[in-house]
Amino acid sequence: MSTGRRIINSLSVAITRQVCAALGECELTHQSRVRIDIARAVEQHHEYEAALATLGCKVISLPPQPSLPDSVFVEDAAIVLDELAIVTRPGVQSRRPETASIAEALAPHRRIWFVEAPGTIEGGDVLCLGRQLFVGLSGRSNESGIMQLRAIVWPHGYTVTSVQVDACLHLKSAVSQVADRTLLVNPAWIDPSVFGACAVIDVDPDEPAAANGLFVRDTVLYPASFPRTRGRLEAAGIAVVPVDVSELQKAEGAVTCCSLIFQGGLLA
Repeated sequence: MSTGRRIINSLSVAITRQVCAALGECELTHQSRVRIDIARAVEQHHEYEAALATLGCKVISLPPQPSLPDSVFVEDAAIVLDELAIVTRPGVQSRRPETASIAEALAPHRRIWFVEAPGTIEGGDVLCLGRQLFVGLSGRSNESGIMQLRAIVWPHGYTVTSVQVDACLHLKSAVSQVADRTLLVNPAWIDPSVFGACAVIDVDPDEPAAANGLFVRDTVLYPASFPRTRGRLEAAGIAVVPVDVSELQKAEGAVTCCSLIFQGGLLA
């Protein structure tokens, strides 16, 4: 049951956070640790922010958090919908202090709800397709967190479907939206039939980590490191803007996790 509130004076807002010098101490689950060139990571992140601005986003770049290595990956700290924002409770203890400043940054734009213990959920596990939220039941998001999310969003007309995720970090490591009702999928990591009647583009088999693209204003911001899958997107008529995020990828990051993008403005 929707509250009937709607956004007026809409503009696309992208909240980001600058890379901190401790990025090399990040949490890793499915990757081996390799040296991260921090200066290059900072440069790549600036280029990523510039690409968002070129695509029409008002970028709000938060200062780095020196003691929180993963804090550049702001997507995991919140789920932002038209009517409200849900501040998450990350699945690893070291990331939970990231959420307070994200809640503060979102407060001018949305009413805030919080996931509470024993629930855990991270934004990288949440794929929003219209009024449907698909949430990865993963090593970072648990049943309690998904149940809390369902209770929070149900009054606003959203459904929540849990999807088992085992082979990768987050749901959006395996699937992301790249056009209206079109998904980019690694079918070895997730069964695309769970998402219903969506068109599906498979990643190139030689690029298993290539399923994460950021859909912004009819364009996909996409890692430059996956040229074969990029070719598949372009062959499907999808506009692609490549960005080099190779240092951020060493921290098990991707293009969706470096921003929280939503329609800003005033709620009526």
